[in-house]
Amino acid sequence: VQLQAFGGGMVQPGGSRRLSCAASRFRLNYYTIGWFRQAPGKEREGVSCISKSDGSTDYADSVKGRFIISRDNAKNTVYLQMNSLKPEDTAVYYCAASLLWGSSLRASEYEYWGQGTLVTVSS
Repeated sequence: VQLQAFGGGMVQPGGSRRLSCAASRFRLNYYTIGWFRQAPGKEREGVSCISKSDGSTDYADSVKGRFIISRDNAKNTVYLQMNSLKPEDTAVYYCAASLLWGSSLRASEYEYWGQGTLVTVSS
């Protein structure tokens, strides 16, 4: 199971960025997919997830109303649309896959991880 997150880069405060999570050799819609991030000197935190059961979503309080997670099953890709970005959103963002039926923002629930992509929010 291989996951890859991409789409990171530098963006100004208030700007938007879309991250993508793609997989090879397995279907993402068979898994609950989560986005996590880790800022320098901080622990990894759950940002958002989309369940495999019914596509329900969950968000960390810090990103509610600003980030949107979605799936495109035809492209076998999960997206994280990030809007109204703040400097505190600066982090390495990871996508992960879980066999969990429902949604979870706990990293321990995820079995497969991709390499991260760095998002820097700065003027």
